[in-house]
Amino acid sequence: MAVDADGVVGCSSSSSSSTKRRKYHVFLSFRGEDTRTGFIDHLYTSLQCKGLRTFRDEEGLERGQYINPSLLQAIDESRSAIVVLSPGYASSTWCLDELQKILHSKKELGLQIFPIFHSVDPSDVRKQNGSFAEAFKNHEKRFTEDKMKVQRWRDALEEVASISGWDSRNK
Repeated sequence: MAVDADGVVGCSSSSSSSTKRRKYHVFLSFRGEDTRTGFIDHLYTSLQCKGLRTFRDEEGLERGQYINPSLLQAIDESRSAIVVLSPGYASSTWCLDELQKILHSKKELGLQIFPIFHSVDPSDVRKQNGSFAEAFKNHEKRFTEDKMKVQRWRDALEEVASISGWDSRNK
């Protein structure tokens, strides 16, 4: 495996042509605590090996930090997004803000979205049951002054869960 000057991992002798319109082929949205080591590492490497320039946030955000504007820009510079919905995804306000941006880019820029339901039932995401219900109880307590923000997050999860995707429980 070799890395070229642009940081693209090459796994075969064939080279992929770069996208002129967009900087990235794929933007990965995921909850780092749930999936960064293991699943995301394998997915990222597999995408790179197929010649797909893939953006993943290498930095974990700490409490109180805002999403880096370059992260939001990377969404707009991507042709598609893989949203990995895991048990802790909805507990992260950053993931939920990122998801809203992804859905906005779908509408405005034609971004394609591919959800992966990682150790969660798609209907739990859509209906916000299980860990998603617990996360929203906490958000509603925390954001009592901005109930619309919480509702937008709920709507975003319902929308992404309505897109046909992959359920990791089915291997």
